[in-house]
Amino acid sequence: MDDYSLDLEAICSYVVEVAKEAGKIIHDAKPTSLTTITKKNTADIVTETDKAVERLIRDRLSARYPTFAFVGEETYHEGVAITDEPTFIVDPIDGTSNFVHGFPAVCVSIGLVVRRVPKVGVVYNPFRQELWRAAHGHGAYTSVAGGEPAKLPLTSSPLQGLGPACIGIEWGSDREGPNFELNLKVFTTLARTAATGGRFVNSLRCTGSAAITICRVANGQQEAFWECGSWAWDVAAAWCILVEAGGIMVDGHPGEWSPPVDNRRYLAVRPATTGQREFVEEFWSIIGDDRTTY
Repeated sequence: MDDYSLDLEAICSYVVEVAKEAGKIIHDAKPTSLTTITKKNTADIVTETDKAVERLIRDRLSARYPTFAFVGEETYHEGVAITDEPTFIVDPIDGTSNFVHGFPAVCVSIGLVVRRVPKVGVVYNPFRQELWRAAHGHGAYTSVAGGEPAKLPLTSSPLQGLGPACIGIEWGSDREGPNFELNLKVFTTLARTAATGGRFVNSLRCTGSAAITICRVANGQQEAFWECGSWAWDVAAAWCILVEAGGIMVDGHPGEWSPPVDNRRYLAVRPATTGQREFVEEFWSIIGDDRTTY
């Protein structure tokens, strides 16, 4: 199917409706009373609400777009591949740990990819009624509590390297082995002073939601987000929003400027009048020849 034959704006508008309906389930749930199921360890969890929200989203999208494929976090199993066909990629609750703890950095994330490229993105935080949306070629917008949408980016001043940067990070659920060791190396190098070989960045932020953090980068409120180990559903929707705002998404490892949506290693950089390439290359220099197993 030719993605240019799709009415991406119409799809985006419908996805916003679905995201808000799903968001109501999340908002009205009482996470402290829910059964919590550990997926891999205490950092990787799923609740009954995750499952209920994904069922609703899948039902709504499949009824409207029956020929589109669907990949959701809670129904994904090893061997499922993202193809060139139009595919909805969904995280029903990005920030499940936050949700369980009553911390309101939680969102519904719904992306549409075509030929494995994000074309529509909707991210909705029901606790703050904060919405981000984008359709390829039509710009990216944010709004709060139904207010007037603001076109992104909110700011696009020149990037001036790592020093002044506010960078989003996440620890992930792998806390041993080469993946963890690379995280420790990168986080430590970013944080420590130049006197001991660090970059002494302005700040590191760990909010527990990749989708929301990438949207903050799209806003221009953070310079970057880096994570190795994320999945396509963590980033697909926000990726579209970021690119439509003027930001870029590159490989979390050095060298690849146009990674696939299921790359699992991501570096998102905010919109800027100048300095994006230089910022990426400086960040990549920290990683060097080290690699994660993703």
